[in-house]
Amino acid sequence: MMRFTLLFILCFVGLTASAQLQLQFWKRKPKQPVVLTAVQALPSQINIGTTKLPNTLPAQNLAYSFFSIEIAEDALLAEAKHNMRFRIYNMASYNFSDLAALYLKQNRFSEAKWYLLQSNTIAREAGNYRHLLDNLYILADIKSKIGEVPLALADLQEAHDAAVDKGMLSDLTIINKKIKYLQTNKTLTTKAELRYADAVEAANSKTAVN
Repeated sequence: MMRFTLLFILCFVGLTASAQLQLQFWKRKPKQPVVLTAVQALPSQINIGTTKLPNTLPAQNLAYSFFSIEIAEDALLAEAKHNMRFRIYNMASYNFSDLAALYLKQNRFSEAKWYLLQSNTIAREAGNYRHLLDNLYILADIKSKIGEVPLALADLQEAHDAAVDKGMLSDLTIINKKIKYLQTNKTLTTKAELRYADAVEAANSKTAVN
């Protein structure tokens, strides 16, 4: 009888301990998922610029949202200020070009022109003619779009002279095509304006006679 009583007590204690362990297990809080902070997530979300230098990200992949553009703009401005402060001018020149590309996505032509001009100043002094020519192409395109054809031709002429001086023959072909296109379109635009002026003058003369 004593044996059965002892066995019963041991079984009861074992079941109680097992129940307590199961209860503690179910009371555990589930593990929370890992959430990246803004700082951790930022590098993989910002896409800016088209430079081939390190520490830059491609502009053509930038998401078309105000939030993304604003973040990219802040990041580029901070990097440009840092590079200018510590006289890393070549990198700053590419930062300015990337900012211009960013503003072009928003049709902010005046700001894009300004930063391209800053980039060109550094590129000339550093003798970085590859970067200078690329900037001049974009500048000429901007100026032609906003009606500043003579200024666009001046940029292309500078690019032409630089390409000749440095023996960049492949660029000469591109530049000559761009110059010819702008000259042709400038002539067509001038002729259209003259025809319009003649038509207005003729209409005014006819009204005066009547």
